[in-house]
Amino acid sequence: MNTDALIEAALLTQPEAVSELTLRRLADPPLSEDELAEAMDLLRQRWQNRALQLVHTPLGWRFQIASAAFEWLGNLHEQRTPRYSRAVMETLAIIAYQQPVTRGDIESIRGVTVSQTVIQTLQERGWIEVIGQRDSIGKPSLWATTDQFLSDFQLNSLTDLPPLTELGELVLPDLKCQ
Repeated sequence: MNTDALIEAALLTQPEAVSELTLRRLADPPLSEDELAEAMDLLRQRWQNRALQLVHTPLGWRFQIASAAFEWLGNLHEQRTPRYSRAVMETLAIIAYQQPVTRGDIESIRGVTVSQTVIQTLQERGWIEVIGQRDSIGKPSLWATTDQFLSDFQLNSLTDLPPLTELGELVLPDLKCQ
């Protein structure tokens, strides 16, 4: 079987993004970075203007439903989108925009204590992780977002986050837009 077909099958059958290293190793001998890039370009062209699109994320390559098809297909799997509390979303926003941050940093920005449940929810979702400790009394953990966060929010990097000023009252409810 040819390598292009194996790569396509791997991407279509995996629920998560497949790393470039894994895709390169599907060939014998393994593909070079340039050979994989060429194969991915051809595959992306083959799937152009279809309901599925091939996308590159920080975690690797995956197929996802094209936005034009999403609203039509959304009713097929009546999965309930997880609802996250305001505390969870505020905490995630603070970590995303201010990282790396400690729990104390988050609490001082939010003005309330951050419950362990909030941190645990974000960790279980794979959106945040400890990346070190601050060199201060107690050595508090430093929190940052993960590649899974970028992938789930369809961001290539943190620079793709919208500017805080565009979020307006969503993030800063006390500010009145004039």
